[in-house]
This record gives sequence, C-alpha cells and structure tokens, in this order.
Amino acid sequence: MPRTKPSVDAQESFWRAFFHELEILGGGDSEPDDSADDFAPAGDTMRNLNYQLKQLCHRNRDGSFATQAERERTLALVATQLHELGFRNLSAQGLKPKHVDALVERWTEEGLSAGTMKNRMAHLRWWAEKLDKASMVARSNDAYGIADRHFVTNVSKASALQDAQLERLTDTNSRLSLELQAAFGLRRAESIKFNVSFADRGVVLVLKASWCKGGKEREIPIRTAEQRAVLDTVRSHCGKGSLIPAGMTYKAQLDRFKHQCSLAGIHGVHGLRHAYAQARYQELTGWPCPAQGGPTSRQLTPAQKALDRAARLEISRELGHEREQVTAIYVGR
Repeated sequence: MPRTKPSVDAQESFWRAFFHELEILGGGDSEPDDSADDFAPAGDTMRNLNYQLKQLCHRNRDGSFATQAERERTLALVATQLHELGFRNLSAQGLKPKHVDALVERWTEEGLSAGTMKNRMAHLRWWAEKLDKASMVARSNDAYGIADRHFVTNVSKASALQDAQLERLTDTNSRLSLELQAAFGLRRAESIKFNVSFADRGVVLVLKASWCKGGKEREIPIRTAEQRAVLDTVRSHCGKGSLIPAGMTYKAQLDRFKHQCSLAGIHGVHGLRHAYAQARYQELTGWPCPAQGGPTSRQLTPAQKALDRAARLEISRELGHEREQVTAIYVGR
C-alpha cells in the first residue's frame, strides 16, 4: 500500500503531545532570580533543558551531519549559559526575547567573532522556528548589533598534499578522499560520501544533494587530465560503491579519516579547497588572485572587474557557496 503524507491534524497532534512532554519535564519560565526560594537545584533544570533541546534536535534532523552536530553542541552550550545567567525552570518552549538578549550580551562581552555569533544566532532561530515562535528572535542580526563578517585577508591559506604525507596513510579510502578534495575542492563530507559511478558524468562531476552542505546538489567541471586520473583511480578501487567501506557508517569512516590525517601530519584539510579556488581564479581570469600576490579589486580596470566578478561567481558555485562575497575568504579581494 503506498505511503501517504501525514495529515496536518496528525502532525499537529504529534507536536502538541511532544511539547506537552517537554512542559512536564521542564516546567515554565521565570526571570533571573537569585533568591533562595526560587532557586532550583544546580543541575536538574539545566539538565532538563539540555535534554529537551537534544530531543528537539534528534526529532528534526535538518541539514548535513556536521550541521546537526554543530547545532546540538551549540544548543547544549546555550542551555548551560542560560542557567548560568540566572534563568531558572526554563523549558524548551519557553524561549523569549529576553533570553536571546542575555545570550548576545554575554557573547559580546566574551569577545566572540562576528562569524561565531552569527552561527549561534542561526541555531537560536532554528530552535524558535521549531516551536513556531520565530518572532522570538529578530530576523536581522543588526537588531543585536552584531557586525558583518570580515572575509578579506589577502593572505593565502592554501595547502597542498605532499607525497611524504600520502605515503603515511594506510587507508586507501582516506587517501582517495584527500585527493578528491585537492582535485575538485570538495568538502570533507562530500569526499567521504563520494560515489564515482553516480558523480562522474564525463565532462562534469555531479554531487548528490545528500552529500552536500545544505542539501544542495551541484556540478563541478572535469577540466584536467589530473582530475580524470583521480576519478579513474577511485573507480578502480570502489567500483560502484562509495568511499565509505561496506559495513561501515559515515561516522565510522569520518573517524578513520581524521585518525589517518593525524598520523600523516595533515592538520586541517580546508586549505585544499583554498588551493583549488586560487588555481581556478587564475585559470578563469588569467592572473593570480590577491591572496597569491595578484592585483586587488581597486587595481583592476572596469573590464578586468567584470571578469573578476564572473570568475568569483563560478568559483562560488563550484565550491557550493552561491555567494560571490564568500570567495574573498579563498582568493582575497
């Protein structure tokens, strides 16, 4: 019998029951209060809120594995910090603007970067939206005085794989994942979940949505003999399978990959994406990017600026970002 989508009433009943359970577990919400009469035991309410937010995360697995893990870590920290700020008997559905304001004030005093604060705000908005209380968190970070991210450094963070490092790797799948990252600018998760029989379309590489951050399928051109050689090696090793060995989970292979990188002295693989972006910029424009000592945007002619922008948009798409502004992280400005 074909499966049918649950009715709105059924979904509403599920969430009503779920939040009723949360209310029983966590109680209500009150203002910060230091009086002994209102003070709850030092672990119980904090643990209740932590538990409730953890359950909320587990019932709503939006985004990639990494996004889910980061969201759960952030909300656990938020629960702890709200308790430390003096909010007692707070339940998951008790989120209010005063809690958000208190958290932002604390993070500002701690001197957190704009990028970190914006990431945390995104997780708070996710929490509020799941409660159907999106208005509890302002849509714009400007409302909290959070500054814009600063993307421009004009200092190269590119890195390359060294033969000596690759020789220390004992897991072929991990080595091939690294080579894919270097050849195509893939994210770590994409290179581990990679299945060449699906992705290789001859002149273009198609990344399945479930491999990618944000669940967005994308295409990357296959341009060089070196890229083709990497794909052929992956195909001969994996056949129609992915780079996650049969019988293993993504998490298990990710842990193996991290261990292998540690053994080989490879610390931080994001530099491989930087190297890919910088090589593509020079290929598309004909001159090195600012991060490699090339001309800055102020030094370009109008015609060069048009070519610069077109190159940045293409690189952004290939990296899975879509926004031209983000390319400044990789190639400078």
